[in-house]
Amino acid sequence: MTQRFDFSGRDHGGFRAMIAMETHLHGSGLEAGLIHLVKMRASQINGCAYCLDMHSKDARALGETEQRLYALNAWRETKFFSARERAALEWTEALTLVAKQGVSDEMYQRVGQHFSEAELVDLTYVVATINAWNRLAIAAHADVGDYQPQQG
Repeated sequence: MTQRFDFSGRDHGGFRAMIAMETHLHGSGLEAGLIHLVKMRASQINGCAYCLDMHSKDARALGETEQRLYALNAWRETKFFSARERAALEWTEALTLVAKQGVSDEMYQRVGQHFSEAELVDLTYVVATINAWNRLAIAAHADVGDYQPQQG
């Protein structure tokens, strides 16, 4: 597949805004591993190979296990994820598929047991941001496979 366009131009205001959001989210206090699991789950739902490649590599670089990465698509069927991670994954699926199922008050209450209000706002931004990245990468036919995690 040939890349259609480069959405990562450093001089593009939209890209700079997305990077600023990423900087905020990675400094928000949410666990880095949790952020990558959320990004991977949304990317699985959206079918974004570029983001799956990126976030699986980033997660592994942080020490994530292959077992959990392989089972992420079936997280409900495993014991591999903490209650907090399960809540984040449920929230991720609901927001990524919001047009299909919405977000019930019951789910909000359930997820809210594991996240403060500020954390839930940031988690929501993580989901919104990865959904935007997925759409950019898919529309652009972003080249998959060459991404390498940052060292250090």
